[in-house]
Amino acid sequence: MTDNQTESATRTRRVTGVGRLLIAVYGLLALAATGRSFVQIAETFSDAPLSYSLSAVAAVVYIVATIALTQRSAAWYRVAWITISFELLGVLVVGALSLVYPELFQHKTVWSVFGRGYGFVPLVLPILGMWWLSRHPVRVPSRESTS
Repeated sequence: MTDNQTESATRTRRVTGVGRLLIAVYGLLALAATGRSFVQIAETFSDAPLSYSLSAVAAVVYIVATIALTQRSAAWYRVAWITISFELLGVLVVGALSLVYPELFQHKTVWSVFGRGYGFVPLVLPILGMWWLSRHPVRVPSRESTS
């Protein structure tokens, strides 16, 4: 098997089964969060700028995570870890703050009350993403094998 065939087979194996489902859910959330934030910001941004800005941040995080999960390089693998970790932190912080200080969030965000408006998928998804990434690390070839 040539190096190109090995690389192609490795790339293909990354996005099968659970990985494919995970990427699809991330893509769906990216579309939902982008659409929601766009409408909120375009129509009523002054009503709740913090909430709507957080929805936009969530949208960007979901878009970048979706792209990163489809790639097979070490750099994209790190990007996936960073975005998914940020996502989990965001869901936990915004979720807790929206319960303790509901006045901060006059309108709901994707991450409000731990993603309740999205069936708690925003809370569960980064945990599944981290699990999947840990089970499918990128193997960087050693310099000796590339020479």
